[in-house]
Amino acid sequence: MKKLILTALMATALAGTVKAQNKFNAADFKAGLGKTGTLCDTVYSLKIVSDTLTLLNMGGTYPHQKYTIAIKGNKVTLDLPNIKRKAICVTGVFEMFKEQPEVVASRPEQIEVH
Repeated sequence: MKKLILTALMATALAGTVKAQNKFNAADFKAGLGKTGTLCDTVYSLKIVSDTLTLLNMGGTYPHQKYTIAIKGNKVTLDLPNIKRKAICVTGVFEMFKEQPEVVASRPEQIEVH
């Protein structure tokens, strides 16, 4: 019973953290360029560019997304057919690509699907 209560408390605390990270702010993103950070949002669309590059458009569909998640390499496995409309948190390096905010991830532990 104690384990169940502890698990419920941890899940509640994590849910609060996810909500706090869900607010994307372009100014904060630019201030963090080159640094590692975590962003949480909803996947609106995706594009599989190659077997080593997948792009997830967050907070809106391309070309109106808030930012893009670039998943590089082939170590990350996601349920791509069912990932649209899912909330995810990604920890990675904040970069700009063609004047658009982008977070780069290449390891499975960098991506959490909620």
